Amino acid sequence: MQVLVTGSRGFIGKNILECLGRMDDITVDVFDRNDTFESLEEKVTNSDFIFHLAGTNRPETSEEFYKGNSVLTERIVEIVQRKERPIPILLSSSTQVEQDNDYGKSKLGGEKALIEYSNAIDAPVYIYRLPNVFGKWSRPNYNTVIATWCHNLTSGFPIKVNDESIELSLVYIDDVVDHFVRHLKNNAKSGVSFYEVSPFYKKTLGEIRDLLLMFKKSREILLVPRVGSGFERALYATYLSFLSTSDFSYTLKGYEDERGTFYEFLKTIDSGQFSISTTAPGVTRGNHYHNTKNEKFLVIKGKASIKHRQINSNEVVEYKVSDKKMEVVEMIPGYTHDITNTGDCEMILLLWANEVFDRDEPDTFAKVV
Repeated sequence: MQVLVTGSRGFIGKNILECLGRMDDITVDVFDRNDTFESLEEKVTNSDFIFHLAGTNRPETSEEFYKGNSVLTERIVEIVQRKERPIPILLSSSTQVEQDNDYGKSKLGGEKALIEYSNAIDAPVYIYRLPNVFGKWSRPNYNTVIATWCHNLTSGFPIKVNDESIELSLVYIDDVVDHFVRHLKNNAKSGVSFYEVSPFYKKTLGEIRDLLLMFKKSREILLVPRVGSGFERALYATYLSFLSTSDFSYTLKGYEDERGTFYEFLKTIDSGQFSISTTAPGVTRGNHYHNTKNEKFLVIKGKASIKHRQINSNEVVEYKVSDKKMEVVEMIPGYTHDITNTGDCEMILLLWANEVFDRDEPDTFAKVV
């Protein structure tokens, strides 16, 4: 299938090209602002499907709105009708078509041209009236306030909110692309169809700002917000995509003594924290118990002896572990425990605790195994 993508250098265009590049039996041609209208005819004529994403958002004059959003669409329609080929066309329109401004009017003009095209030769047309779209490769001071704020925060600039109660309607770029490419396999036979992208998020400027500030601060305090699903997952990915390549890494602050080192690595809001420690040969760590807190130990380098004793018993349970077998040992509430490096080299231990360490109430009590 030959697919034409207009606006291929834009935010949505770049992301859909990435997706199409992973699909079998798809050949992609592109049209952007550097191409001429003369080249458009051949590109359109050879297409089996058109993603019409080209548009103008921030022109210098109002006339450019209509040239970029209405006239180009009309030109595509004129070519297709002349060739009498009912090529499926998907249009990325805007929710602003319902507003009385030049951008909305120009987008509505593009919609009308495609509706007339569909009615004339019974061609399938898909129209998406998109709200604010955010995600990787968006442009600051152009696409969305999210792009601008992500750019500012990762560049060391402040972000300003005049009214944090203002609510935005948002969709994530991966969801937009997913909806768009579905039509390559599930084409309507004819007619105009209007679609919405889901999931659809409604967030205030204050909510977005607070999350972005938490993302930035997380490297300092190691506490990461819930970023595994929903809007937070999408926003976190967007924020990270704005990091400079020199900022992909950051240094942890640790503790060091004659026994070895200890570093807290990652803290979560409600699922505990991860840490890593090194221990010199022959050194024993621990000799304490917890009443409620529990931990998981995994030796990832060297070998060790991990001992447990129920605090009201004299029976000692020992686990001999090493990096030869990835074996996790649980630290059980009410059991005092220790870990000894029984090897000849430094032992490295990966630790998980079900709660973030609280220095005021550590739930850690000294008792020799």
